[in-house]
Amino acid sequence: MNLIDLSSVNDDDRFLNFIESLCKELGFDYASYATTNMVTGDVQGFANYSEDWKDHYTKRGLHRLDPTLSVSMQSIAPVDWARFQHDEKFHAVFSDAYDFGITDRGISVPVRGPYGDCGLLSVTRKCSDSEWKKYKAEVIGELQFAAVHMHDNVMKSGLLPKALAIPALSTREKEILQWVAAGKSQQDIGDILSISHRTVEVHIRSSREKLGALTTAQAVGRAITLGMIHPG
Repeated sequence: MNLIDLSSVNDDDRFLNFIESLCKELGFDYASYATTNMVTGDVQGFANYSEDWKDHYTKRGLHRLDPTLSVSMQSIAPVDWARFQHDEKFHAVFSDAYDFGITDRGISVPVRGPYGDCGLLSVTRKCSDSEWKKYKAEVIGELQFAAVHMHDNVMKSGLLPKALAIPALSTREKEILQWVAAGKSQQDIGDILSISHRTVEVHIRSSREKLGALTTAQAVGRAITLGMIHPG
């Protein structure tokens, strides 16, 4: 599982600018957005942490231990970092983070898309327990809106396939998945394209393998999410 800084493959600064504006307007020290490649499991995203911390985090492979990712990605509701168990993984990440001026006072807001995609907007701020409790209640609505906005725009940007080097589907594979998305059976698709239903099946199986999908429905969902085909 690799960690990919999307800003390194993106010549559009709007996502980083959005994160910077969010911190400025709501008073956070740092913010990050992350999502997981549904095919490889790689973690990719944007963050306005210092370059020193990002380099350290990447070189140490801390994304494999980070509870702000692993725990929060499993939730459907915002996760206050105070909920994390202070186990070895927690200390491996935050004992280092403290050295870079980063606190464990934060919250992660997950966003789940219709095709199995999940985005995660995380923010952190140095403050007292009482201040954090009050502050969190004041901004959680805006954070949830910001998380949805960020995730939707990243999904629509076409950036993920480029960043993740996802194997390209052939024209025929995309054509067939598009017909599947429209509700056509393999026999219907064979008739429409003047090919045998067995050939249709071969292309569908190949598409599933390339997209890392267990079912055809999952392959269609991932192809839609990645902008390869359109919803039926």
